[in-house]
Amino acid sequence: MEKPSRLPPLQREQMTSEQKALLDAIAAGPRKNLNGPFVAWIHSPQLGELAQRLGAYCRYETGFPLRLSELAILATAAQWQSQAEWHIHLPIAIEAGLSADIAEQCRIGATPDFVDQDERLVWQFASELYARKRVSEMTYQAACKRFGLAVVVNLVGLLGYYALVAMTLNVFDMRAEGQTTLPFAEPD
Repeated sequence: MEKPSRLPPLQREQMTSEQKALLDAIAAGPRKNLNGPFVAWIHSPQLGELAQRLGAYCRYETGFPLRLSELAILATAAQWQSQAEWHIHLPIAIEAGLSADIAEQCRIGATPDFVDQDERLVWQFASELYARKRVSEMTYQAACKRFGLAVVVNLVGLLGYYALVAMTLNVFDMRAEGQTTLPFAEPD
């Protein structure tokens, strides 16, 4: 499923020193690859450097177990119908313990039938924020009571960061490495 990206090809020998530094920082960081929005961000290395550092925090340091972080990422990928974001994060979410059935319900836009209350709360928080552009007092208080205020702040950051990732992937028609199918129908 190779779809030409809107981005022009960029070889290392064509890169500025700032672009090379960003490329090297991503390769040396926890991700170890450019799968995702990073190829786009190399075209704006100042944004790319800040974004990839924020992303490393949002992905690995939020205070959530990986399963809940990945659920929030899948909620974002489904909201934005981000082909590559879903493709990259679905196997991570399942390996972290999220049910494949729950993930599929997220993908098709259904309200998942959660057994785990933490998963339900993260989904509710993300769903309200995306649908209403706000979070109800009841959901906010429940999240703060369960996770703590700092983790709720981190959840908002995680959702915002992965919305940036989804927008980047969608605008530049990017697909994930090895992606052969699309989880969402492409708009005309």
